[in-house]
Amino acid sequence: MKASRCSTRTAALISPSSVLQKRLSAAAARTGLQTEAKKVEEKLKETHNDSLSYGSDYHYLPVTSLESGDIHEVAPDVAGYTVQIVNICFIGKPEQAEWVLIDAGMPGSADGIIAAAERRFGSGKGPQAIILTHGHFDHVGAIIELIRHWRMPVYAHPSEIPYLTGRQSYPEPDASVDSGLVAKLSPLFPTRPIQLGEYIHPLPDDGTIPHLPEWKWLHTPGHTPGHISLFREQDHVLIAGDAFVTVKQESLYKVFTQEKEISGPPKYLTTDWELAHQSVRKLEALKPRSVITGHGMPMKDDELAAQLTRLVDRFAEIAVPRQVKYVH
Repeated sequence: MKASRCSTRTAALISPSSVLQKRLSAAAARTGLQTEAKKVEEKLKETHNDSLSYGSDYHYLPVTSLESGDIHEVAPDVAGYTVQIVNICFIGKPEQAEWVLIDAGMPGSADGIIAAAERRFGSGKGPQAIILTHGHFDHVGAIIELIRHWRMPVYAHPSEIPYLTGRQSYPEPDASVDSGLVAKLSPLFPTRPIQLGEYIHPLPDDGTIPHLPEWKWLHTPGHTPGHISLFREQDHVLIAGDAFVTVKQESLYKVFTQEKEISGPPKYLTTDWELAHQSVRKLEALKPRSVITGHGMPMKDDELAAQLTRLVDRFAEIAVPRQVKYVH
């Protein structure tokens, strides 16, 4: 499977426009993207005896990548799982009952996340909690279905909770940040608040993470006010969220092929670039040895160190758009 995908990727790089169109059609057929939107609409019509709800602009997005459905381990108990174009993380040893989920994927992805979790941990073994790096649509897209299925608490930074309790919408995406197709499509992305009711809780002020005693959370704002990253000191594993990513997220072609390229946070939804730069500096100072980011492939060791140092030193050139609404 991997060898086949490598050969297809080479062909795509030779003739990107024609091959991309064919591969997008093939991926859509393979993953059921053409029928998934109808499933999401049907689920939205279901009635439940709770106060949970998505924003009024919630909808399925038919975009995917070559890595969708794959798991990539950076430690025996830390794995990223790609949901279309975003990564969630499983923290916990396979086949053991105690584990934690980081983020909640794309709209309509709950069934796939549950199935992947059951393959890794066993049937009927739900997470002890969900930790959110932030509340953008592609990180909370399946959270209500997951809560209803597993009935576990959700934790986020206090500054992120207004977006998760129906009180505040995110700023509108800025399509002017880049010529890439994902950036141009970004005004279609959901930004209105969801309602998690009694299930959402603030993370502890001291940096500890419920059910993850070896881990600490760090406030890494810029992409959103309450964005966090997670770090484990003993092996220097970092879960960065969208503080920085390892793919040019504004480009549909690079997102689809998952071409590895360290970058700042996704431009179209980042609102404070000064804070975003400070957050990248904070993460680089930790000297992580491996990272799972919200978008893109994992990165490790010398490659990670060199690329992250380069991002810190050339942040304005690499990450910051030239003339947009949210340049600070």
